[in-house]
Amino acid sequence: MQTEPPDAEGPVFDTAFQARLDLLFRWRRDVRRFRRDALPAGAVDAMLAIADAAPSVGLSQPWRFVTIDDPARRDAIRADFTACNAAALAGQDEARAALYARLKLAGLEQAPVHIAVFVEPDPSQGHGLGRQTMPESVAYSAVIAIHTLWLAARAQGIGLGWVSILDPVRIAHIAGVPEGWRFVGYLCLGYPESDADMPELAREGWEAPRRTPILRR
Repeated sequence: MQTEPPDAEGPVFDTAFQARLDLLFRWRRDVRRFRRDALPAGAVDAMLAIADAAPSVGLSQPWRFVTIDDPARRDAIRADFTACNAAALAGQDEARAALYARLKLAGLEQAPVHIAVFVEPDPSQGHGLGRQTMPESVAYSAVIAIHTLWLAARAQGIGLGWVSILDPVRIAHIAGVPEGWRFVGYLCLGYPESDADMPELAREGWEAPRRTPILRR
């Protein structure tokens, strides 16, 4: 039976919607293999508009999305990834090195859409509310916006991969963003080659998902 909160003034999401939402959460994946098909016209702008609805400290909306379309900039970012990934591989112990080398860690070659996400550390919007004692909450807000974008994309059958094996200073230089913006992550978007309800890193044997412990005090 559907129960409604007392005196509800906003929309009430029924159990069917709740079940579909749970399905969306469970099928959200970090996509690493993309088809090269272009996304529909206006799709990226529409998804970024949804991301703008994410919560942020003091309503500061500190995230800054930068689409990377220029081939030369993309080439430079791929080169940075290659260098950083080689260093990461060299840092693996012998037991993990072979497995690491088999992982496909980026969709930089295939994904039709590339978005670099930055955060403005001290935006005037929000007037500093909520971040005097925890300035890192500005970056946390940007991460929530990325997750909102991730879900919006998955709901439309579009995959998103988050590339983090990059040099933040170098990526800021390549993207040509204002001084002071901090790099948060590099996103690849496109239609996935295939869908799965299990993370690829779990399928490849790198790590197993688990429930995190809840401390009750």
